[in-house]
Amino acid sequence: MIKGLLSLIINALILLVLVHAIGSWVPQIRESEFYRKLDKLVEPMLRPIRNLIPSYAGLDFSPLILLMILYLIKHLFKL
Repeated sequence: MIKGLLSLIINALILLVLVHAIGSWVPQIRESEFYRKLDKLVEPMLRPIRNLIPSYAGLDFSPLILLMILYLIKHLFKL
């Protein structure tokens, strides 16, 4: 039961990070109320990664790294 809940939470986080990353490319989405609320959820997870790994040539790799971390957690805990 706990594994199922953790799996659900991690899958939801993966989806939120993907939507956040894709939405950041589209100005109309980025300015929406939905995206602002999504940003409040995802940004606290991305900020520590951005502090460790700065953007390169204007590209922010923190969503990719966060997705890799989430998938690693799923793999390690066999969720």
